Amino acid sequence: CKQDVLQKKNAVLVDGVILNGPIMDSKAGEKFVEEACKIIMEEVIQKADDVTEKVCEWRDPEMLKKILDLEMRDTGESHQKLLQLCRDVIQYSVKTSHPRFFNQLYAGMDYYSLVARFITEALNPSVYTYEVSPVFLLVEEAVIKKMVEFIGWEGGDGIFNPGGSVSNMYAMNLARYKFCPEVKEKGLSGLPRLVLFASEESHYSMKKAASFLGIGTENVYFIGTDERGKMIPEELEKQVQRARKEGSAPFLVCATAGTTVLGAFDPLDKIADICEKHHLWLHVDASWGGSALISRKHRRLLHGIHRADSVAWNPHKMLLAGIQCCALLVKDNSGLLKKCYSAKAAYLFQQDKFYDVSYDTGDKSIQCSRRPDAFKFWLMWKALGTTGLEERVNRALALARYLVEEIKKREGFQLLLEPEYANVCFWYIPPSLRKMEDGPEFWQKLHQVAPVIKERMMKKGSMMLGYQPHQGKVNFFRQVVISPQVSREDMDFLLDEIELLAKDL
Repeated sequence: CKQDVLQKKNAVLVDGVILNGPIMDSKAGEKFVEEACKIIMEEVIQKADDVTEKVCEWRDPEMLKKILDLEMRDTGESHQKLLQLCRDVIQYSVKTSHPRFFNQLYAGMDYYSLVARFITEALNPSVYTYEVSPVFLLVEEAVIKKMVEFIGWEGGDGIFNPGGSVSNMYAMNLARYKFCPEVKEKGLSGLPRLVLFASEESHYSMKKAASFLGIGTENVYFIGTDERGKMIPEELEKQVQRARKEGSAPFLVCATAGTTVLGAFDPLDKIADICEKHHLWLHVDASWGGSALISRKHRRLLHGIHRADSVAWNPHKMLLAGIQCCALLVKDNSGLLKKCYSAKAAYLFQQDKFYDVSYDTGDKSIQCSRRPDAFKFWLMWKALGTTGLEERVNRALALARYLVEEIKKREGFQLLLEPEYANVCFWYIPPSLRKMEDGPEFWQKLHQVAPVIKERMMKKGSMMLGYQPHQGKVNFFRQVVISPQVSREDMDFLLDEIELLAKDL
């Protein structure tokens, strides 16, 4: 075959490699994409709202390894084998778009966001300079501007990141840079002992960020919360004063709008008062609860957020923008993000380009290559409008309220607390424990109930529901309503299924 090519006119051979023509078989590749897309359409998209399908086809790890044939070999597999692998991957993956997937703070499928992901995957852009990503940089600018408006700032800045944890890290580093700009060049050696504050219910990424940035997890002072999981402002004031007496340098408070487990919203106005008094940067981790800003009915949950210096907000959660879609938004619009993160790479961010280089926003990112995540949110927003997004938030919280009222009616179900967001936390007390006296033995036995029910639902594939112990409380279920494909019937099924799975416990 090589000889045939060499005999052709102008054939070039270098180091034993023929350089004429492409190496890929485009027609075969196009055919494979076409057939794979058909499988995706039939096995994922068309079945997304079918409650008769399983949420997951559970297999133990060793068995799944054998089914999938994970070994990579010297020679490639046939397209038919690859297409079968695609079917297997879909079959044995968790169907997060299933109406009865309640396991995480994301769920469901938005068709417009999905199409946006198809487009960006096919184009394979990287969002750092206007010359290589003109459309997606303008889209990100437009989306950030609109999100800033919903926070209530007159202006601002922002950037999309790979996850709320990264947004929180961005904010922590930005607050430190604002507090002591010399840290960028001189590092940590000359700094005082920096201290930051977050509630006991804050996301674990605060500790990870403190570790990653060299601040240290011991310098994260966790503030006590009330019975609903909200930061207690008076405790924050005490801890700030304690840090100052110790000779430390407080620089940041991280409040939470929508805690992971209980869905609590910290009192932002009172926290902002303390931050202003002590000249502290206020960051609000609204990764989960930020989407309530879209709802005129529920935005009161974030009252005072306009006083924050930075906000993390993940549209891939409640609004279904598709993982990952996470923004860090900053009130400062004087270029603080760029000052903090810029490395001025001359081969990428040349200042003598033929267009306005202010659109080369990659220099305010800690990443180089960066996905156009804002495009998913933008296309969905264009399709649904703000009122369509608002309807999603209102419906999710209304379904959560319906579930709460049903839990109150049923024997054996017990709420931890009245939710204010979409997190519904409850225990299921099986028949054998209902007449047992409240005491250590009762709680020890109840602690074992949720894991057994979870195992049974996973192996049956009927639904997925999270559980956890929390702040001294034994294992309880945390049901999260998000997807607009979820209905009242799914709420009823959830309670019926728990009773069915636990009838012999």
